[in-house]
Amino acid sequence: MADFDYWSEWITRIVSMIELCIDGYCLYRFVRPFLRRAKAALAAGGGYFLTMLAVEVLPLYVDAFIAYALGSLTVFLVMYRLERRNGTQKAFLAITFFSLRWFTATIAELLYDKLYDLVENTPWYQGNPSMSMQLMVYVGVCVFYLIMVFLITTATVCCITRSYICKYEQMTKRELLMLVSPPFLGAVGYKVIRYYRRFYILENGKPAEVYDMLLLFYCGLAIVVVAILIMLYQNIKAAQEEKTANQLLSTQIDDLKRHIGQVENLYQGIRSMKHDMTNHILTLERLYAGNNVEEALDYGKELKSALSPIEGEIKTGNPVTDVILQELKSEAEKKSIHFQSNFYYPTGTGINAFDVSVILNNALQNAMENAGESKTPHISVLSYHRNNAYMIEVSNSFTGNLKWDEERGLPVTSKEKKDGHGYGLSNIRMVARKYSGDIAIDLKDDEFRLSIMLMME
Repeated sequence: MADFDYWSEWITRIVSMIELCIDGYCLYRFVRPFLRRAKAALAAGGGYFLTMLAVEVLPLYVDAFIAYALGSLTVFLVMYRLERRNGTQKAFLAITFFSLRWFTATIAELLYDKLYDLVENTPWYQGNPSMSMQLMVYVGVCVFYLIMVFLITTATVCCITRSYICKYEQMTKRELLMLVSPPFLGAVGYKVIRYYRRFYILENGKPAEVYDMLLLFYCGLAIVVVAILIMLYQNIKAAQEEKTANQLLSTQIDDLKRHIGQVENLYQGIRSMKHDMTNHILTLERLYAGNNVEEALDYGKELKSALSPIEGEIKTGNPVTDVILQELKSEAEKKSIHFQSNFYYPTGTGINAFDVSVILNNALQNAMENAGESKTPHISVLSYHRNNAYMIEVSNSFTGNLKWDEERGLPVTSKEKKDGHGYGLSNIRMVARKYSGDIAIDLKDDEFRLSIMLMME
């Protein structure tokens, strides 16, 4: 019997090491979708494993609750040290895994206890099998326990990471408090039930079925509640995004109405000028006939000055895009940004002027915001076609580096989702895909270039 205790102790230690490896791997899988670099996720999983290994090996007599809290604290510090962004979300990941680890391991442990109890109550086992057979049984149930830990924890991690859609979105402190309160309180409740279960075992020498079933149900329910809470939270965020996107679209429609109003005023001015043109020509003829050359030249200059704002500098082949580009050029010149346009509207191709205006408004507004920070600010817009592909390229001077949202495949701006600017590229991509096209982003030589492809009919 002494030999059995000796070998079972060694098996228990090995199982504990393997379980820590499983925990570290599952933690890596849990935080990896939220981190930009795989090394940061590996470091978090490795830091958790080493911290828990130190608590396991060193003669530190601390409560398991505190020990795993130290492991989760290490995870948070490692993640935040390697990626100093969205610290509230990293705190959420550390606290959530701290709670989930208790729930998943406890479910596996209860299943382990039930399996071991079933084997011990078999006639074969009660017939005093050899020590080697007892060790084989012990190893078997330990392997079963490790498999259950891996499967339950992995399934839980996958469920939560899939429910959490906007992984790169900034989390506020209020959202952190809302999301971590249920799992943390669940862990505290688990601790209370676990205490009474252990107290009952010490008093009666055997586990109580009621406590085992209660604990099993409680842990399973806690995991479901955490997953549902995250899913509901993400649905609320998605609804907020849709509302903001609709508000932005409404603003763009208002802008387009304003541009159309300007076009109507332009045409009204042209009609008025056309109506008076005969009189202007007669006046010039009389001045020249009377040899009043200087007066005729002055009159011609005044007439040219009056025609200049009506005519406009930019001609694209469409009055709406003319007005948009002319307005944005005037805005750029006020900010001392060099603006160059080689844009033409693809008439007779089935591409809607409203869709093109959405592209130009979003692309050029984003360019206007970022170009001004450069020493030599400039913006250029051009269009051309290759076979049946209509291309629009908007370039602007740019300083700094781009951070990417891997979920959307778009850069993250400093104003992301605060006043709608973060939706600009999303709206451009939505329009491009409407015409079976897409967008491409290139950054080199301190210049940001956005290329939009639309397929023409």
